Amino acid sequence: AVVSTQSTGSVKVWDGRTGKYISTLRGHVKAVYQISWSADNKMLVSGSSDSTVKVWCMRTFSLLQDLPGHSDEVYTVDWSPCGSRVVSGGKDKVLKIWRS
Repeated sequence: AVVSTQSTGSVKVWDGRTGKYISTLRGHVKAVYQISWSADNKMLVSGSSDSTVKVWCMRTFSLLQDLPGHSDEVYTVDWSPCGSRVVSGGKDKVLKIWRS
């Protein structure tokens, strides 16, 4: 799958081979700045200007976790190498490490 972020706060999912639309991940209320796949490609994390981080199940295209806690826009998100943690950072100059 291929994913694209939207200024509306959604993330669109596309079939990487055919280019056909698969699904839309909805949950953010402002622009999504960055997304990152988990190492096993089963989950996706997204960071948004709405100051939240969200973890998505890419099998069911559903929200697994909503991670509020930043006081301003989230610019960057990534997974730890083991896949059990998410890291996020943003305009509030705070680096957060989230454990599953």
